[in-house]
Amino acid sequence: MVGTEWVRDAVLYQIYPQSFADGNGDGIGDFAGLTERLEYLQWLGVDAVWLNPCFASPFGDAGYDVADFLTTAPRYGAPEDLAKFTDAARRVGIRVLLDLVAGHTSDRHPWFVRSASDPADHRYVWADRPAPGFVASPGSRPGWYRPNFFDFQPALNFGYARTDPAEPWRQPVDAEGPRANRAALREIMAHWFGLGVSGFRVDMASSLVKDDPGFVETGRLWRGTRAWLDAHHPDRVILAEWGDPARSVPMGFHGDFFLQFGGPDDGAPLRSLWNNGAGTVHEQWPVEPCYFDAEGRGSMRRFLAEWERTERAAAGRGFAFLPTANHDFSRLATGPRTRGQLAAAFAFQLTWPAVPAIYYGDEIGMRFVPGLPDTEGSVLGPHYNRAGSRTPMQWDATPDAGFSSAPADRFYLPLDPSPDRPDVASQRADESSLLHHVRQLIALRRAHPALGPDAPLELLHSGYPLAYLRGERHLVVVNPRRSPASLPVERDLPGRLLYGQGVSLTHSVLRAEGFSYGIFVR
Repeated sequence: MVGTEWVRDAVLYQIYPQSFADGNGDGIGDFAGLTERLEYLQWLGVDAVWLNPCFASPFGDAGYDVADFLTTAPRYGAPEDLAKFTDAARRVGIRVLLDLVAGHTSDRHPWFVRSASDPADHRYVWADRPAPGFVASPGSRPGWYRPNFFDFQPALNFGYARTDPAEPWRQPVDAEGPRANRAALREIMAHWFGLGVSGFRVDMASSLVKDDPGFVETGRLWRGTRAWLDAHHPDRVILAEWGDPARSVPMGFHGDFFLQFGGPDDGAPLRSLWNNGAGTVHEQWPVEPCYFDAEGRGSMRRFLAEWERTERAAAGRGFAFLPTANHDFSRLATGPRTRGQLAAAFAFQLTWPAVPAIYYGDEIGMRFVPGLPDTEGSVLGPHYNRAGSRTPMQWDATPDAGFSSAPADRFYLPLDPSPDRPDVASQRADESSLLHHVRQLIALRRAHPALGPDAPLELLHSGYPLAYLRGERHLVVVNPRRSPASLPVERDLPGRLLYGQGVSLTHSVLRAEGFSYGIFVR
């Protein structure tokens, strides 16, 4: 991983660009707003940001329906505005990653428009008769195409791992169309590398090769991409949206995220940490208490089992990213979870040996806002409206929250209507705030490498409180429940409090008040 060692110590900050900062007053966030708020990101201490898709798009799926991979959506600004942001960010030590929608395009992409009128074009998956999940051709070409997610997102043809003469649309992975698409991926990445981008988070990274048991051909595709990166762009990275670091990292990715889906337990490990059932919820998810629950009814079992599996598979090859939330999943401050409970969650996230990913606004305790209208495909089910995690960043206590000078009815999404909604300016002025807590934890992580991804982890207790050693000199204790918790001390532990609140340690007992955390050093 020579050239990409920066990933090891990164603190990633995810930005949903249309909701972060509006620089031109049209009610939608943009590159100018990002550049204006760069000082905040530097002050917070993050050193990498990931932007959700900002390519040209009709925005049926919030930009994940790409109409042109080589230019930006006008609502964000021109490509040179993005380059200005990446350059300014690099000068203050912050790398910028974009979102690469590798497996599909918009049905308005010129590639698809051409393919829908040319039976000889094989850039997409076309069937000559109705097939399950396929959609009728919108053009003069007879047949049906395979979508990847929404019907307006036709799947790019990267081939099938298993072909079948009875289904001639199952082209092999080395057919002309798949070869052209693999080449296009590299052209797209190289284009944006030339404008200062440091890497990509790859959307739906497991979806490219179809009918691929064990992801054998998918792995071959991504390992080939990684070899190309290492040879030609050795300081650039690719991160997977796979939700299974134990599988995706050995396939060539520099990292992957624990997600609300993916892996052998369909995202249950991450949900078992944060999901309290009050935000984005799929009907098929079992109703189970999460560990970071005020009543203390949850368990770390699922997460720890998956963490151990990931460590075995990915060690030395890449990293697992542990997010607070994302644009598709509930924020930390959802439902009954108050901002006062979040300090313990961040103490865990920023001292666990993963790469932390902070979703914009979580550092001030922005809440998931229920009941919003379906916006750019945000609603996926009766209880799964992603808009609740996508509301405008709250910069100050003014009526527009410092997000935009546009009238409120032109905002991309409504602001959190709570009269006590948190904001950056108020919390920057209050050294006891959640924002200062997160900033301090990031600084501690930088100052004490044993709190990062490399130092050994020894779990002392997985119930309440959670207690673990990082290396030989650091002890972390987290109690996210309302009730106090205690542990007998049966060995010599690091006993000097480095940072914390509500945790005390003597030679015989460790006590943790409700919603407490402590980092001790020897």
